[in-house]
Amino acid sequence: MTEYETLPLDLSRVLADPDPSGKKARKNEQPRNDRPEGQTLDDALLAACKRAVDEKKPVEFKAAIRNTDRTVGARLAGYIAQKYGDAGVREKMIVATFEGSAGQSFGAFCINGMQLVVYGEANDYVGKSMGGGEIVIRPPKSAKYATNENAIIGNTVLYGATGGTLYAAGQAGERFCVRNSGAVAVVEGVGDHACEYMTGGTVVVLGEFGRNFGAGMSGGIAFVYDPENKLPTRLNPDMVKLERLDGEEDDAWLRECVKGHAAATDSRYAWVLDWRWGDTQKYFWRVVPK
Repeated sequence: MTEYETLPLDLSRVLADPDPSGKKARKNEQPRNDRPEGQTLDDALLAACKRAVDEKKPVEFKAAIRNTDRTVGARLAGYIAQKYGDAGVREKMIVATFEGSAGQSFGAFCINGMQLVVYGEANDYVGKSMGGGEIVIRPPKSAKYATNENAIIGNTVLYGATGGTLYAAGQAGERFCVRNSGAVAVVEGVGDHACEYMTGGTVVVLGEFGRNFGAGMSGGIAFVYDPENKLPTRLNPDMVKLERLDGEEDDAWLRECVKGHAAATDSRYAWVLDWRWGDTQKYFWRVVPK
């Protein structure tokens, strides 16, 4: 075969007429897509936990979740805040576990006392405006793939968060922790623009990262594991600078954070980083405002 010869390409499936009868609609015929009627998963979660919240008693909730299940946890968080204010209730009083693919804004407005766990994956805006509690996103129990090499959450995670903790055993999309002002997050990779406009909180990135890291970041701290020394060329240096770990206090806190992530998600990758901590800690950058 010469460099100008090509192999035949069958496009019949791409070009096939999906409706030979010509009877199906080929354009928009209604002004909007209304949400399905009936109880949502968010409604079911609130109903299952409402009495426990009233009586301040522990409760567990388990359910399957799909990408059409949006803002799961938001109504429950609102109910807790209405009764007890920002303080919420005691740690992990409400434990809700889901299996599947969470829709947008999973864990929005999460508050103290809530622990939301997904075995699977989650879409954009996980933990939007999170104020407390804990969100854990981990692969299905049957997963055999390397967590740090695969995406598990979408874009704009922890947008505007003011508190709480997120553990994600996998990579996130773009704009991770944009406008974060208080949450702690541990993730195994991020896309472009991570920590954009961050004003507080702490972010720990244990894997790959994209360009424009720390753009407009005026507060908080980010710890980035960078064995290949890529961050200096991917950092937005206008408002932040790079440092190595600041003594034993930084080292001890960061290691406990990695251990907490490994325990919450059972990430083999995180466990290995902890087992090899003597080498691991040498490759962390500390990203701080100038």
